[in-house]
Amino acid sequence: MDAMQKRIVEEMKVKPVIDPKEEIRKSVDFLKSYLKKYPFLKGFVLGLSGGQDSTLTGKLAQIAINEMKEETGNQEYKFIAVRLPYGEQKDADDVELAAQFIQPDKDITVNIKPAVDASEASLEKAGIVLSDYAKGNEKARERMKVQYSIAAMENCVVLGTDHSAENVTGFYTKYGDGGSDLVPIFRLNKRQGKMLLKELGCPERLYLKTPTADLEDDRPQLADEVALGVTYDDIDDYLEGKEISPKAKATIESWYLKGQHKRHMPITIFDDFWK
Repeated sequence: MDAMQKRIVEEMKVKPVIDPKEEIRKSVDFLKSYLKKYPFLKGFVLGLSGGQDSTLTGKLAQIAINEMKEETGNQEYKFIAVRLPYGEQKDADDVELAAQFIQPDKDITVNIKPAVDASEASLEKAGIVLSDYAKGNEKARERMKVQYSIAAMENCVVLGTDHSAENVTGFYTKYGDGGSDLVPIFRLNKRQGKMLLKELGCPERLYLKTPTADLEDDRPQLADEVALGVTYDDIDDYLEGKEISPKAKATIESWYLKGQHKRHMPITIFDDFWK
């Protein structure tokens, strides 16, 4: 493992071997400790997509909330799952299956299509025509805006689904799905997330499905691995400190460097990574 890989592995906090039970406990305790530190908070909000990451994050959040209710006797604690389709969601059945597995305290649906389309129309009127890719980011940011609105009215915080295999590639929208309060599964790679879901008894369909951000209208259900040009197996191996092909290694490190700005708060003149 060369210096660059060692630096990235250390930053992403991925362990080469994990105990799923132990990692589940770590995430649940992390979520509970935040609520205990800020007693005015009553729970968590999370956008539910029907994919592996939101299913895992949602299940961990609901476990934490159930334990808080039992330990404190306060039934006001809640986990709110939010379905955020743009019109009709193609994998809506998976979202429903995820909700059945998680059993959230509240299950809300907000169709983001009217808001996104209105924003797109307003921009076009001002002479700014969004590309399909830019519109995909618009969708991601609208979804996060909705979650923060719900959290504000419910005295909750917003959970993110960012894990280390996603973080290392910067495969998320800045101030969209990358904008959240707590990220309880950071430190895990993709295969480790699957291990936790298997331990939790999740339906295989939800963690064996092809990962996709599904943001582009012109390329619906585009697989993450196609968009990234590298497989999650290679990313996971890299983060576990293993040797992978030079091409895959170069691709991962290129994404890491290009996405550096996403891992920072807004840049000031006192930051030095951009120089």
